[in-house]
Amino acid sequence: MPSYRVTLAIGALAPGVAPDAVLPAAARLVAELAVVEAQDVRLLRGVPCAVVRYEAGEDELAVAVARHAVDGLAGTVEVRSDRVTRRDGARWTPIA
Repeated sequence: MPSYRVTLAIGALAPGVAPDAVLPAAARLVAELAVVEAQDVRLLRGVPCAVVRYEAGEDELAVAVARHAVDGLAGTVEVRSDRVTRRDGARWTPIA
């Protein structure tokens, strides 16, 4: 089964939300629809990002999983942008 990842650029947090709660919440939302393979926090161009890697049968499902995570985080954190990529050999290919 193909491996995908969603990279969420994180902005402002809602009052009372701890920064270390964002990644587990994103992974939990992804896990509602897919098998989570890994989760990580990265700093990309100075912006903190939550990255969740997961399995999905096809690109459309992978995008739906990412949408579910973004929508689920809406009340707790500003998601400035999101990007879905698919593992193709040694590369991560963006999904349009």
